[in-house]
Amino acid sequence: MEPILIEGTPKTPSVKYDPEKGVIEIKGRSIPENSIEFYKPLVDWLDDYSKSPKQKTLVNVQLEYFNTSSSKCILDVFKKLETIHKSNHDVQINWYYEEDDEDMLEAGEDYESIIRVPFKMIEIVD
Repeated sequence: MEPILIEGTPKTPSVKYDPEKGVIEIKGRSIPENSIEFYKPLVDWLDDYSKSPKQKTLVNVQLEYFNTSSSKCILDVFKKLETIHKSNHDVQINWYYEEDDEDMLEAGEDYESIIRVPFKMIEIVD
């Protein structure tokens, strides 16, 4: 499997998928023109990865903002991770949020209530 490395822009997050280490990072703002188009390669990559995942997959999500269409696509990514978790592999999602960003904390808690994968809320203190 090839790693994915997508540089972030003002409208899209940076994305790093490292299949060797089992580490996935999504960081920045997610307000792409077409969320489905942006996230499709990530969902497809996770489909492939789920065929032979690492015993432990670590997911670091540090978004400062995402729009409604991105939230659905992020959920799709998390659903793929849930499939990996259900196949007796360890999946940990670290959800980072700024200390005064209640909305982002709440968004992480919403995902946590939907997806059956361990979430860890991590407050970023300046």
